[in-house]
Amino acid sequence: MSDTIHLLMQKGIRFTHPESVEIGPEVDPERISGQGVVIYGGCRIFGQRISISEGVVLGEEAPVTLVDCQVGPYVTLKGGFFKKAVFLEGASMGSGAHVREGTILEEGARGAHAVGLKQTILFPYVTLGSLINFCDCLMAGGTGRKDHSEVGSSYIHFNFTPYQDKATPSLMGDVPRGVMLNQRPIFLGGQGGLVGPCRLAFGTVIAAGSICRKDVLQPNRLILQAAGKALNKAFRAGRPMRSGRILTNNIVYIANLMALSCWYRHVRSLCVSGPFSKALHEGLMEKVKMALQERIRRLQDYLMKTAEKKPHPPWEAVEEALEGLRAFKGAPERMEAFLEAFEASMRHHDRGYVAAIQGLSGKDTDTGTAWLQEIVSVTVERLRAVTAESP
Repeated sequence: MSDTIHLLMQKGIRFTHPESVEIGPEVDPERISGQGVVIYGGCRIFGQRISISEGVVLGEEAPVTLVDCQVGPYVTLKGGFFKKAVFLEGASMGSGAHVREGTILEEGARGAHAVGLKQTILFPYVTLGSLINFCDCLMAGGTGRKDHSEVGSSYIHFNFTPYQDKATPSLMGDVPRGVMLNQRPIFLGGQGGLVGPCRLAFGTVIAAGSICRKDVLQPNRLILQAAGKALNKAFRAGRPMRSGRILTNNIVYIANLMALSCWYRHVRSLCVSGPFSKALHEGLMEKVKMALQERIRRLQDYLMKTAEKKPHPPWEAVEEALEGLRAFKGAPERMEAFLEAFEASMRHHDRGYVAAIQGLSGKDTDTGTAWLQEIVSVTVERLRAVTAESP
C-alpha cells in the first residue's frame, strides 16, 4: 500500500480494496476530501490538477481511471475513463463511460452506462441515456430534476464530416437563457442522431429514430424525420463548398462560449467558498477556455479548407477580432444589476448556486439574459463581419 493511500485512509476516505487502487505520486492528498469519499477497488487516479470533494463515490460498478479532473460534492462516477473534465455537485456517470478533455457536467447532470463525451457541456439536470456518443456540443434546458433536457439511449451527435473536418458543434438551447434554469427542456429521442453543426431551440422534441440534419430555431416544435426518399449519386471528395449555415452555427457556438466564460468568471466565482470549490471554479474556467480554443481551431481549419480562388479575409483578422472580444463583458449596468440581485439571492439561499438562480425574480433573470445576449450578439456580429467573403 502506498504512503498516499495510507494518508488518505487516515483522513477518513473509504477504500474497499486499497491494495488494488493506484494513485500517482503527483497527486496532492490535500486536494482530496476526507469526508464521505468512497473509492472502490481497481481505481486509478493521476494528475496534479486532481480535486475530489466530499461525498464522491468512484468505481461502484467498475474501475474508474481519473486523470486531472475536478470532481464536485456528491458526484458518482460508476466506472470508466475520465480525463480533464469537471463534474459539479450531484453529477453522475454510469459504468463504461469515456469522458475526455473539455467536458463539463454542471449540477445534477447525468449519464447512464456507456456514454462517450468530449468537448461537451451539459447544463444542470441534463440527462443522457445509455450507449450514447455526444461529443462537441452544448445542451441546456429544463428547470430541475423532474423537468430536464434528455437524450435517449443509442443517440449519436455526428461531429465529423466526409470532408474530414470538425466544424460541427451543435447548440441545444443557448447560454443567455439556459443559465437561468427557466426554459423548456429539449428532448432527443433514442435511436436517433443529430448532424452537426445544428442549433435547436428550447422546447424542441425530436421523435425517436429520427436523424435531424437541419436547425430548429422555432421553439416548442415536434420533429419527425422519417425515411421518405432514397438517394444514390456520385460523391466528390476533397474540398467542400463553404456553407453559410455551417459558418454561422460555428460563430454562434463560439459566441455562446464567450458568454459562458463571462458567466463563470463573474457569477459562478461568487459561489467559491473553500479550496475544493475554488478548484472546481478553476476547472470550469480552464475547460471553457479549452472549448473556445477547440472551436476556434476547428473554425480556422474549416475556413482554410473552404477557401476558394477569390480572396478571403486573412485569419489574422479573425484572431484580431477574437482578441478584441475577450475583454468584452456587455453593458456594465446590466451586469452590475444582475450580480447585485444574484448576490442577494445567494445570501438568502446560503451560497447555493442552483437555489440562488431559481430564487431570482423574472425581472432579474431578464436582466441577466439581456446582459449575456449582448455578448453573444456583438460577438456574432463582429465575427461575421471579418469572415465575410470579399466581393
